[in-house]
Amino acid sequence: MSKYDIPFINACIKAFGVRFSISRDNAYEYLAKYHGISFLIELYDVEHLQSIQDTVDDLIILCKRNGGKLF
Repeated sequence: MSKYDIPFINACIKAFGVRFSISRDNAYEYLAKYHGISFLIELYDVEHLQSIQDTVDDLIILCKRNGGKLF
C-alpha cells in the first residue's frame, strides 16, 4: 500500500457512511463484512481515479452481490 491508499479508503468509508446515515465505524464493519475494504485495497489503482461517489456506487453493487442488505 502506498501513503495515498489509506486516506482514500478512509474517505470512501466516510462517504459510504454519509450516504446511508450510519457511523464511520458501522460503515467500516459493513464494508469489511461484505468485502468492500478488500475491493478498495485491490482496485485502488482504478477506483482512486473516479469520484468518491462513483466509488461508493461501486461499493454498493459489490456489497449487494456479497449478501449486503443495507440498501
